[in-house]
Amino acid sequence: MDRRQAVKNVAFLMGATLSATTIASILEGCGEKITSTDQLFNKVELDLITEIADVILPDTKKSPGAKKAGVGPFIPMMIADCYPKEIVGIFKDGLKDITDRSKKNFSKDFTELTSEQKISIIEEVRQKTIADMATEREEKKALEEAEKAKSANVPSVPGSSVGVKDKPKSKSYFFAIMRDLTILGFFTSEIGVTQAYEYLPIPGRYDGCVDLKPDQKLWS
Repeated sequence: MDRRQAVKNVAFLMGATLSATTIASILEGCGEKITSTDQLFNKVELDLITEIADVILPDTKKSPGAKKAGVGPFIPMMIADCYPKEIVGIFKDGLKDITDRSKKNFSKDFTELTSEQKISIIEEVRQKTIADMATEREEKKALEEAEKAKSANVPSVPGSSVGVKDKPKSKSYFFAIMRDLTILGFFTSEIGVTQAYEYLPIPGRYDGCVDLKPDQKLWS
């Protein structure tokens, strides 16, 4: 099994965690490799990706964060290997937006900000993404209702496809891609599996339903 197929399989296994648009983008883009990571991103962008990932999944008392888990290099590798070109453009535009917000709000690059300042920038982008996605859902709902109303007023003709249209494709958002790949990279890393989860190097019998104790980690 090659790496792209393995990524597809993991994306399906984590389907409840990853957004539908991210899974669709991975499946659509896991074909011919676009370019190498170094050709696609410069050092400033690579450092920025690492810092953003660490804001999304920081160190905790129970386990190290995204940076220590090596998520930084994982994300650009995934973008270069497994995403279509239009998503690459959206992702790079998102990185630029983070930089622009950092300079506008604090007159510094994102990597030079304090932890609190970094969180405030990411929270801005997160809230905007939530609002944009809510607007997109409302627009889709209104379009579907308009199509239904139109179809109801058109006489049915055998073999006709009047009133039947393909659903508009969901938009992709930088923050959603960044969040999903941070989660995917972390929970498929050695640190994520062995420290964020309850890990048994030599497991016993398989039990598909085990009650967790208070504050116990999920089993890996």
